[in-house]
Amino acid sequence: MLTCDHPLSPDRYNDRVEDHLRVTEFYHASQIGVVQNQKALVNALIERWHPNTHTFHLPIGECAVTLEDVALILGLPTDGLPVTGMTMSSFSALEAECLLQFGVAPRKSECRGCCIKLTWLRELKENMQLTNELSIQRYVKCHIMLLIRTILFGDKSGAGASRYNCKEIDGPITLLLGWAWIRLPYLSPLPRELHSFPLANRWRNWERGDRKYRYLNLAHFRKAFDELQEGQFLWVAYAVDRVDPNIIPPEIYM
Repeated sequence: MLTCDHPLSPDRYNDRVEDHLRVTEFYHASQIGVVQNQKALVNALIERWHPNTHTFHLPIGECAVTLEDVALILGLPTDGLPVTGMTMSSFSALEAECLLQFGVAPRKSECRGCCIKLTWLRELKENMQLTNELSIQRYVKCHIMLLIRTILFGDKSGAGASRYNCKEIDGPITLLLGWAWIRLPYLSPLPRELHSFPLANRWRNWERGDRKYRYLNLAHFRKAFDELQEGQFLWVAYAVDRVDPNIIPPEIYM
């Protein structure tokens, strides 16, 4: 079972690096605010997940998160080459890579195995002086690392979406919640910002306006999935009558 605690503010960035974030195509994702988890909904979805087919099995058929969902919910362009890299197998390799990317390296106490603790990355970013192009590039890299491990990926120990103080990387909880709420709108909390992009921000701080939704339990969502009818799941979720095309930046659909 997943657990959830209260999220805090996500990492922000110095306005001077906005153009650099746009070049990296992480600018829109950096605008995602706090999206409170609904652990019972996530657990109900997990019960419907079949790893062999990588799909959710529902009474109306099989479904999955698509690249279109990723682009619109998280604001990440999906037309391009995949980002890959080596898996660090030793502290010395991690240390060398950090020196290359950031100019400094963490101590062993600031790592967990071959993973850097977020506290080290956050302190590094907060103390960087943006004096030249190199320091700005290092700052942006640090911000993107924090973005990936907080906004884009939840906390394995708490699974709180968009959590400022998360400590471990796990699954894209914000994406999963946004997908469920867009595809199954009758199961979503009250949206607060219908004309905001990325679409995850529709439910930024949703718990402030829909406190009852937080306390819906696993049995509620299990029953909803068991009784799901045709027409309740939106196979075409981003039509103009559901999403204002004017809020979608052109580079997202290039």
